[in-house]
Amino acid sequence: MRLKEKQLNARKEIAKKLGVSLMCVPVLSKVTVNVGIGQFKESKDIIESIEKQLMQVTSQKPKKTIAKKSIAGFKVREGQHIGFVVTLRAGKMWDFVERLNTVVLARSREFEGIDKKVIDKNNNLTIAIKDQIIFPEIKPDDIKANWGMAITLTLKNAQNNDLVIDFLKQIGFVFK
Repeated sequence: MRLKEKQLNARKEIAKKLGVSLMCVPVLSKVTVNVGIGQFKESKDIIESIEKQLMQVTSQKPKKTIAKKSIAGFKVREGQHIGFVVTLRAGKMWDFVERLNTVVLARSREFEGIDKKVIDKNNNLTIAIKDQIIFPEIKPDDIKANWGMAITLTLKNAQNNDLVIDFLKQIGFVFK
């Protein structure tokens, strides 16, 4: 069963258990993938490699993020390219989350489950990935430098963390 159908069944089950409308149950609205290029900002070759690999992982062209103001402590100047961001919705989002859940997290070293503390006050789940090598789309020979990413799953209609965790468990995420 595909993840999109699985989440609809999970939402119906949660709504029935709580005795509320289906519209009151959490649903995944978007996935945002952020990559910072801080240590590689001088190397055009590595930045192009990061952009290409991020495009392979997400199946969508990443948008360059630009610094809004200068920060001397980080050696960042206003208007400088500081990273990439990809926002996934609809079909690409569900494909990415399914690959993330079934393949990528299972391939990460010593994965024991997602910590419940990574859910923020707006009930969004943010997963930090240290190496891009755990994505099967990236060939080890093409890696010029190791870089990480932050993947944020944005849920709407989420009233509390317990409801979010219950929904994510039912669609297949593993928590500690």
